[in-house]
Amino acid sequence: MAVALAATAARAHAVTCRIVKRRLTVMRHVEEVAGNVPMSCRGFGISRQAYYTWCPGYQAEDVEGPRSRSKAPRTSPNAAHVEDVGEIIRLRQHYRFGPEKLSMCLRRYHDVTISKSGVWRIVHRLDMGRQPTSQR
Repeated sequence: MAVALAATAARAHAVTCRIVKRRLTVMRHVEEVAGNVPMSCRGFGISRQAYYTWCPGYQAEDVEGPRSRSKAPRTSPNAAHVEDVGEIIRLRQHYRFGPEKLSMCLRRYHDVTISKSGVWRIVHRLDMGRQPTSQR
């Protein structure tokens, strides 16, 4: 299992390096050879929009600039608190309640307001969605 994960990570890194090298090649070609962005982009088969997306990062950070950035948010201000998730886990394991009843119990006894759909997402993210057949 660990070998497969390492191989997958190595492949992902190789692909990332290849992409970054290609982007650097385009950037350097525009700077050193052509000086003409539309012609260089046409020659490399990329859009000018893609070039201008990479350009500010390249100018600011040089080699690390064209690297793809994660589009995931850095923070989730509306995420459920760790204590609330722990309480959902405890109630789910002990009483085997569904999302609607879990939401009601949290609101009534713990002064925590999480919608039933929010509870459902938390339960399924933790892979606690379906109770075993013997516990239904």
